[in-house]
Amino acid sequence: MTSTQVAIVGAGPAGLLLGQLLAKSGITSVIIERQSPDYVLGRIRAGVLEQGTVDALGSIGVDARLHQEGLPHHGFDLLFKGERHRIDLAALTGGKQVMVYGQTEVTKDLMHAREASNLTTIYNANDVAIHNFDGDSPRVTYTLNGQAHELKARFIAGCDGFHGVCRASVPSSAIQHYEKIYPFGWLGVLADVPPVADELIYANTDRGFALCSMRSKTRSRYYLQCPLSDTVEQWSDQAFWHELGNRLDPQAAQALVTGPSIEKSIAPLRSFVAEPMRFGSLMLAGDAAHIVPPTGAKGLNLAASDVMYLAQAFERYFNDKDNGGVDGYSAQALSRVWKAERFSWWFTSLMHQFPELGSFNQKVQEAELDYLVNSTAAATSLAENYVGLPL
Repeated sequence: MTSTQVAIVGAGPAGLLLGQLLAKSGITSVIIERQSPDYVLGRIRAGVLEQGTVDALGSIGVDARLHQEGLPHHGFDLLFKGERHRIDLAALTGGKQVMVYGQTEVTKDLMHAREASNLTTIYNANDVAIHNFDGDSPRVTYTLNGQAHELKARFIAGCDGFHGVCRASVPSSAIQHYEKIYPFGWLGVLADVPPVADELIYANTDRGFALCSMRSKTRSRYYLQCPLSDTVEQWSDQAFWHELGNRLDPQAAQALVTGPSIEKSIAPLRSFVAEPMRFGSLMLAGDAAHIVPPTGAKGLNLAASDVMYLAQAFERYFNDKDNGGVDGYSAQALSRVWKAERFSWWFTSLMHQFPELGSFNQKVQEAELDYLVNSTAAATSLAENYVGLPL
């Protein structure tokens, strides 16, 4: 049996960031991941980072490539009734911005930092299970290359995502789930074409929602609202580009550069929270505890804030012999989680077509969007949530 202070289950950005933050504080950790590094890096995810997330990466020295290749954005466009209106994030929030930098790139940078620090990450772990987390001596068991292993720790950090083993191991009587399933999905396409605009475009149209985003100046990420019954096979590249053009304003549609898709997928949208986020010596973080629809770009950023709180709690526990951070972790994290859930639900409800609500709902959405772009108070509320509420 091997031992460590914190066993981290999951080597996505949440687990890797937590590992680096702990190492900075002199706290030992081992990360256990059931997939391969290539599989983890193959996940296509979000790419809009709040300043707090950028600062966290900077605090552990994992921001050099981010600042070289990332795209600072000081605003974005809302498109409705065929016209675009800019939300000036910087002007509305006292100079704050977001950074466009793909989650895959964040994960890659964190992987390299962990390797450079000679910290232990175990990939391709099978049969991962957690034990005794209701006491002070939890264990993680797994098999690797057919051999059984056991890792003893003082705490387990469940950073293993929505479908991971950690939350699933909690007795149903000890956890409360809150969930909303949206009646549509996002059809996403990644393509090596220049973005249609310098900043993101969020489009509300009577044909459905669209989002024009990017990963770099030469790689674009586009999304279309689609029925959950649709399949990727129904959507040829030509059909996707044609429909996207139909949901843009004339200027953007004319500027749209098309090309073969690198990746194409349909993602369902849900809002989900599990409470509490602490169970004895088990702490949940990121997607293991909550999911937000991607409209507000909060998923990765919430995971980052969770592990920043968690790293501070562990530092107080191990270095200062203070239980306060550990005891308060769940309430502290959930306070920010629910604010982000509210914002993501609101923005999703504002921008998407809900066929069952009819044309009246579309008119109400357009009226609210018109109010947003013409009211400094309303636009400020949107901007403050978009750039990230205080940690």
